[in-house]
Amino acid sequence: MESEHKIQSDIMMELSKAGCTVFRSNAGKVRTDDGRNIVLFPKGTPDLLGFRHSDGKVFFVEVKNEIGRLRPDQIRFAKFIRQYPVLYGVARSVDDALRIVGK
Repeated sequence: MESEHKIQSDIMMELSKAGCTVFRSNAGKVRTDDGRNIVLFPKGTPDLLGFRHSDGKVFFVEVKNEIGRLRPDQIRFAKFIRQYPVLYGVARSVDDALRIVGK
């Protein structure tokens, strides 16, 4: 079984080749050496986000391996984002991601 990290890396490469800019999101918080907390993306934010070069359409892609399941915070994000005209989906493969972004 492929790891989510490998699937995610492959998706990023192929989306870039397909005319998209794609970023990996880091959710949660990190603590700096001097004790400060830095809040990254909110928990539940999908692994990848970006836009299509052709029309600027924004997309969010949650990456899971073949047995991965959405956590409650990821389900909340999915319900929230589906009310807006952006592309969203769960990808278990490069082909899934390409379908989500319409490539």
